[in-house]
Amino acid sequence: MRKMGLDFGDRTIGIAVSDELGWTAQAKGVIRRTDLKKDLKILLDYIDKYQINEIVVGLPLNMDGSSGKRVEKTEAFVNFLKNNLEIPVVCWDERLTTIQAERILLEADMSRMKRKKVIDQLAASFILQSYLEAMNNNRRELDE
Repeated sequence: MRKMGLDFGDRTIGIAVSDELGWTAQAKGVIRRTDLKKDLKILLDYIDKYQINEIVVGLPLNMDGSSGKRVEKTEAFVNFLKNNLEIPVVCWDERLTTIQAERILLEADMSRMKRKKVIDQLAASFILQSYLEAMNNNRRELDE
């Protein structure tokens, strides 16, 4: 079973999916948001297609760890998912993931228009990859 990473925003939701072993995250697309029910329908299609067993949503904390309006909106979205899905939904610190994605795309000399199309899914892959690495490190520590 796989995990899905989401970079939730006002206009888009970036999507990433793990491999079956839970080692790597791959960017899979972007949802252009309309309303929560339509967004959920698209997410359900991804969940079915990739056999997702857990969703990881990036939590946009401020650099000092405090919460702001973006965190409130994200938590409301997470609660909506928890109330409408039968799989676990967890939040994961996403600080600097969008900046990291932007830097990589700039280094690749990608145009502003192309960056705009892929940055959210790349940020979602960084969120998910960070989560996967933390979970795998915890498993290793428990095994030792």
